[in-house]
Amino acid sequence: MPIKLDAQLPARSILEMENIFVMSRERAMAQDIRPLRIVILNLMPTKIETETQLLRLLSNTPIQVDVELLQTATHVSKNTSQEHLLQFYKTFGEIKDQRYDGMIVTGAPVEHLPFEEVDYWPELCEIFEWSKKNVWSTFHICWGAQAGLYYHHGVPKVPLPRKLSGVYTHRLADPVHPLVRGMDDEYFAPHSRYTEVRRQDIEDVPELLLISCSEEAGVHLVSDVGCLVNDDGCRNSNIYTTGHSEYDRETLAFEYFRDVKKGLDIQIPCNYFPGDDPGRTPTMRWRGAASLLFSNWLNHFVYQGTPYVWTTLS
Repeated sequence: MPIKLDAQLPARSILEMENIFVMSRERAMAQDIRPLRIVILNLMPTKIETETQLLRLLSNTPIQVDVELLQTATHVSKNTSQEHLLQFYKTFGEIKDQRYDGMIVTGAPVEHLPFEEVDYWPELCEIFEWSKKNVWSTFHICWGAQAGLYYHHGVPKVPLPRKLSGVYTHRLADPVHPLVRGMDDEYFAPHSRYTEVRRQDIEDVPELLLISCSEEAGVHLVSDVGCLVNDDGCRNSNIYTTGHSEYDRETLAFEYFRDVKKGLDIQIPCNYFPGDDPGRTPTMRWRGAASLLFSNWLNHFVYQGTPYVWTTLS
């Protein structure tokens, strides 16, 4: 997929070195097609790394994508330069009068707080409400998934005894769901979190569909029931993933060594380092499933459903 990016965005040079097709805005404008408009609400502290990870996965289909980056106005990022944020990010006030084919809401390191105590929670609720009529499909990741499930369906997050960190095996609970089309019966995905949403709480909500789960990591993929139109398309849909399929090979290692340096009582990420030896290079075993997950979302939940011209959602 050709990705339309600002020429100065750090992710652009990284992706070009990986031989990923990144298109200039000038060349994209010369093509007689309408690109999908995707906005990424990036709540992660490592914003540049997260941008690169998500853009890499959005490049895996032949659909042209125009990406915009969104930050909260009610929280000041301490880990990303203000210069980068001012140059590449917009706030909700700048985009609220626009409409998007898709939106991604990332995770955030605020799991220890009740939702209502997160400083940008009122702003996030406003964005969630706005998305109902201005975004065709929203893909929620990790804490973003927990926040979306809580806001839209009242599903609570539950503290875990200790941090869940590692790469886990998942099985399909709904193998015919378009989101997992082409996936094997079992697949791998990374997790990194201190809280969970419980399977019973998902199954108690008639408007939700459980798509996949893990014996060790619990619920992984969930969607709204109402998003399915037919075998080939969806509309006004919400997708929730409790894991981090977008993570790079070294991301869990970075988090582990960071936590060790802080003196936290942390376990070695499960099924990650060969022989559980942090000195060895982690095995990458989730790239294929991650690519398929994001390309299925873009194809079946965004591209196949959104009209060429649309004004609002019912």
